[in-house]
Amino acid sequence: MASLKELKGRINSVKSTQKITKAKQMVAAAKLRRAQAAAEAARPYAERLSGVMASLAGKVSGDSAPQLLAGNGADQRHLLVVVNTDKGLCGGLNANIVKAAKAKAQGATAVPAGDAAPDGAVAPASGDEKIPSHLLERGTAAADQPVPAAGAPAVPSGNSGPDGHNQRLLTVVKSGSIQDTKATPQDKVHVWPHLLLAEFLAALAITLFSLLFSIFVNAPLLELADFNKTPNPSKAPWYFLGLQELLTMFHPMVAGVTIPGIGLFVLILAPYIDKNPSKRPEDRKFAISLMTVHLMFWSVLVMIGSFFRGPGFNFIFPWNSGLFFEL
Repeated sequence: MASLKELKGRINSVKSTQKITKAKQMVAAAKLRRAQAAAEAARPYAERLSGVMASLAGKVSGDSAPQLLAGNGADQRHLLVVVNTDKGLCGGLNANIVKAAKAKAQGATAVPAGDAAPDGAVAPASGDEKIPSHLLERGTAAADQPVPAAGAPAVPSGNSGPDGHNQRLLTVVKSGSIQDTKATPQDKVHVWPHLLLAEFLAALAITLFSLLFSIFVNAPLLELADFNKTPNPSKAPWYFLGLQELLTMFHPMVAGVTIPGIGLFVLILAPYIDKNPSKRPEDRKFAISLMTVHLMFWSVLVMIGSFFRGPGFNFIFPWNSGLFFEL
């Protein structure tokens, strides 16, 4: 039985195929409307031509009929009306029609009777084979046949069809060779248990690494704190120095609650504002710009609190007064 992910992929594939077929249907409808308009525009011409032909047919009989229309009974001259196509995707149809017209005009009379398959041809196969083998052989023979010189009568080959026309097969498309158009399914997983399980394993690995690091690596502590002696300058850990720096500029409610709250709220909204699933940086300009501004703002505050604050948490230049910073 197919999994939920595979079923979603199939549903997305069907929806994508529906979009393609709908677009093709709209194109076909537009072409049909143009063809219908062209047919309606040709009705006056057809009616007029029908009247002309009826008038000519009425003038053929009788002694007063023009000789050009009534004829004189001789058959030395013939009129050939050759009709070709004005569209593509018809293979060698136009060339074969011209060759047949030339052969007819030059008196070629070798015309096979019927559309029988040549000797040795295999009957059409059953099942998925929809194309008779004798048509395949005709297409091969027609492609290999040399073009007759100008003025020379065209001799129909043994694989010719009715009226000496060569039947050439352009492409053979076997059953099942055309694959359905499928859109790339988006990988979506549930938060539980997939995402939370991965995050739990990552947190467990980091905790284990920190435990082993603290056991085997000697990290000397500072001297014990003396509550009678306040260190000067008194600085928060480096990851809180940004907040301490904001406290020197704004009211504690603004520095400790409002500004950090706005920053966290904007970061929470970022995935809902920028919904682009792409992983390319040029496609995620909003998210990258937001995180860059956030990190640069916080990094500047931490650097000022670490290196440019001295005794009394006053602003100093470290190259003049030294560094007052401890990890």
